[in-house]
Amino acid sequence: MTSTTQPEPLWSPGPDRIAGARITAFQAWAAERHGAPADGGYPALHAWSVAELDTFWAAVAEWFEVRFTTPYESVLADRSMPGARWFTGATLNYAEHALRAAEDPARAGDAALLYVDETHEATPVTWAELRGQVGALAAELRALGVRPGDRVSGYLPNIPEAVVALLATAAVGGVWTSCAPDFGARSVLDRFQQVEPVVLFTVDGYRYGGKEHDRRDTVAELRADLPSLRAVVHIPLLGTPAPDGALAWADVTSARTEPVFEPVPFDHPLWVLYSSGTTGLPKAIVQSQGGILLEHLKQLGLHCDLGPQDRFFWYTSTGWMMWNFLVSGLLTGTTVVLYDGSPGYPDTGAQWRIAERTRATLFGTSAAYVMACRKAGVHPSRDHDLSAVKCVATTGSPLPPDGFRWLHDEFAGSAMDLWIASVSGGTDVCSCFAGAVPTLPVHIGELQAACLGTDLQSWDPSGKPLTGEVGELVVANPMPSMPIYFWNDPDGSRYRDSYFEMFPGVWRHGDWITLTDHGSVVIHGRSDSTLNRQGVRMGSADIYEAVERLPEIKESLVIGLEEPNGGYWMPLFVHLAPGATLDDDLRGRIKATIREELSPRHVPDEVIEVPGIPHTLTGKRIEVPVKRLLQGTPLEKAVNPGSVDNLDLLHFYEELARTRTRS
Repeated sequence: MTSTTQPEPLWSPGPDRIAGARITAFQAWAAERHGAPADGGYPALHAWSVAELDTFWAAVAEWFEVRFTTPYESVLADRSMPGARWFTGATLNYAEHALRAAEDPARAGDAALLYVDETHEATPVTWAELRGQVGALAAELRALGVRPGDRVSGYLPNIPEAVVALLATAAVGGVWTSCAPDFGARSVLDRFQQVEPVVLFTVDGYRYGGKEHDRRDTVAELRADLPSLRAVVHIPLLGTPAPDGALAWADVTSARTEPVFEPVPFDHPLWVLYSSGTTGLPKAIVQSQGGILLEHLKQLGLHCDLGPQDRFFWYTSTGWMMWNFLVSGLLTGTTVVLYDGSPGYPDTGAQWRIAERTRATLFGTSAAYVMACRKAGVHPSRDHDLSAVKCVATTGSPLPPDGFRWLHDEFAGSAMDLWIASVSGGTDVCSCFAGAVPTLPVHIGELQAACLGTDLQSWDPSGKPLTGEVGELVVANPMPSMPIYFWNDPDGSRYRDSYFEMFPGVWRHGDWITLTDHGSVVIHGRSDSTLNRQGVRMGSADIYEAVERLPEIKESLVIGLEEPNGGYWMPLFVHLAPGATLDDDLRGRIKATIREELSPRHVPDEVIEVPGIPHTLTGKRIEVPVKRLLQGTPLEKAVNPGSVDNLDLLHFYEELARTRTRS
């Protein structure tokens, strides 16, 4: 595509929106104070932010008035990847910044959180209440012996108590980690056992789809298999008393006190997130207090244009990085909307109803939800008062062109000036590489631009930058929220292998992208084999472990396939043991096993019998080549024949792709 054939945008911001955007004010201020370009709009600002990384990130810290308990000596002492060293010498605390709005007497009684369950009624938690609960819990954690660097875990849904526990952990310098309660014990233990938490916050169950799900047996299993625990805190979401040996939530948060914030180094660990575990145990990804603080201030305060008058809702669970991102809305003084429940209960329009009742200004959801609403004939603007919504943002998978058109058309007849922001990033950085820019136009099927301070490029296999062609998503210079390390990876080899094996010294993320010549970004899906259902990532290894405990299953292979219409097809291929038959009973037991032991979101769409599972010569199941075959890639381009133990087995998947195309 050349500049003379640039498409007409679907939407363009008006002069008032551009003038009122925080990113516009930041650019003018940075031009005066730090030498940023005053003219040229966002493209010029982005080019400067990448070319002058040190100056840009110093400007972000100054603009957002980051409180350094100890000042920094240099912004970027070492820019090598991995191993970049940011804001050396500085100390600070993430939780202190998340609770700053409570210091303003005029805001202390405003809602910091709005909690919504499946009744869709909102319950506020004020800034003063949140700060008092965090102070009380932080004091209790210290009394329990939690010290900087100790891990604190949560087996919790998206409820206010989870936010309090995260912030109290950060306040004492602990390291937070969480899983959603729809994950089975094995999935949780695969994660928590790696980091050996000293405290576990749990619920007795959760509500989803109009039903109560008791998790007390699972919690008992977690307690038995986490010998590092010193304390368990019970949150009675379903109203049951604390089990023997557990502390009651009310008892550890009743004494409202001012929080004491532990000053920690900029690169002190804040939380542990987890990869999908495609080839083994999930990677335990550690991000820093300072890196997340600056990255999220930039992302939420400039790109998402959030401030004290906004209400920020994103459908997520505590097992997805978007929950951590959502909580960081507090950094900008924004009211954060927490929803605990099914995304489509009691009907497909549920999330729009939540946005209406909470007066959300930024409504975040998944691309899959948008497409489900389109298919179900939902009319959000017609059926709900969404006049407060300024932006609908999507992530989890690329928003298809039909999704852009549907959103635009649904709101076109209203008085709203709807900004559609499709964003893409990763658990690995707990942020976005590309996405929302309030001052740029929106083109159908495209993310608006690479984010500030993100040297986003598309490379061919030889490392040549591409424009207008599909290539590997790479980041050629460090970002503050890149992992400081993986847990239990003492020599850093697993970290290097994950991102820097293909292009040493350059971050290769695992997405296919196109950078257009007008500065936008198109995401084509994963170039690896991560399973991503409803925004929740899981690795194939979890599926294999559960399914292959069944005696009838000799081996299995699971693939997650992004489809052109915005759908997501997840088949499970099974190689049966001798004498076994794939009947309805076995299919049912396979699905029940995954639902109960892992996650109901990752139950396969189809279970298909195959003559065998293909492997590499070293015995690893071949997933990415099978995914490419199912996407229609010719066999000779999908796989190196010399790397496969039985090439004939791939013909089954090749024929299946042809059959699906014909149907």
